[in-house]
Amino acid sequence: MTIKLRNYKGREDFFTVSDFLMDVYVPGGKYPNWLQPRWDYMHSHPNLETEHLGKIGIWEDDKKMVAVATYESCLGEAFFSVHPDYTYLKKEMLDYAEQNLCTTLENGNRELAAYVNDFDSELLELVEHRGYTRYENTRPPHFGISQYVIPEAFPEIALPEGYKLKSFADDNDLHKIHRVMWRGFNHEGEPPEEGLKWRAQMQSSPNFNKDINIVVAAPNGDFAAVCGMWYEPKNKIAYVEPVATDPTYRRMGLGKAAVLEGVRRCGEYGASVAFVESDQQFYLDIGFERIFVRHPWVKEFK
Repeated sequence: MTIKLRNYKGREDFFTVSDFLMDVYVPGGKYPNWLQPRWDYMHSHPNLETEHLGKIGIWEDDKKMVAVATYESCLGEAFFSVHPDYTYLKKEMLDYAEQNLCTTLENGNRELAAYVNDFDSELLELVEHRGYTRYENTRPPHFGISQYVIPEAFPEIALPEGYKLKSFADDNDLHKIHRVMWRGFNHEGEPPEEGLKWRAQMQSSPNFNKDINIVVAAPNGDFAAVCGMWYEPKNKIAYVEPVATDPTYRRMGLGKAAVLEGVRRCGEYGASVAFVESDQQFYLDIGFERIFVRHPWVKEFK
C-alpha cells in the first residue's frame, strides 16, 4: 500500500472526484462525505474562486482515489471526504488543509474553518485537540443536513389559481431566472444585466438536467419561485440547490410547490430520497427531516 498525495489537475479530475464521491456514498441518512451533486454545483457556481482549484488535495492508493480535501467557494474553508478504509488519513488531510487551504486575514494571520460532521468522532477529536473553536449561528455557517424520503404515492402539489409549474426544459428564460434568483436572495432593485452570464454558468455542469429544475410562473408571466435540483443516478438520490422566491410572492406556498415538484420529478427518474444541506424551517415544514449537522471549526494561525 503506497499512498500518494497530489494536487487537483482540472477538468480531468472533476470526473475523478465525481466518481469517487459516488463510490463512497453511504445510504441510510448520515452520509460522511460530500454528495456528488454538491461537487457539481460547486463547479458551476459563479462564486467559485477557480484560481485556487490546484490547491485541492487528492490522495491515491495505487492510482485509485481514496480521499480529497477541498474548499467550496474560497480559501479559508475545508471539507473532507475519505473512503471508509482510509479514515486514518484524516490527520494528514487536516495537516494539508492547514498548510494549503487557509485564508489570510487583515492582521496577517491565517485562518481555517474545517467543517466536521457531528458524528465524526475522529475528526472532532483532532480539531478539538488542535484548539479549533466550533462556530454556531454565525459566519461561517453550519450546515444542517435534512432528508425527504420520496413516497411512492406522491402528495398533490397545490398552487394558487393562475400559477403554473414549469421546468427549465419548458421555459429557460435566463432573464426571468436571473430576476427571481436576484430578488429571491434579497438583493434590492432589478438585477444587473451582466448577471445573465452567471445563470448560464450555473447550467454548465455536464450533469445539469433542465427537466428537474423548476420554476413557478405567476399569472403575469414572471417567475415567482425557483428550485434547483440535481439527480445522481448511481445512488438514486436527489439534491436540492438553490431555492429562491421573489419577495413579492412569498408566503403563498410557491417555494414549497417548486421544491416538491423537483423532488417528484427526481422520483420519476428513480430517486428514493432527496437531500438538502439546510435545516431551515422552510424545508422542515415541507416534510424534510434533519439528520445531522456539519459545523465549522475555526482556528487562527499566527
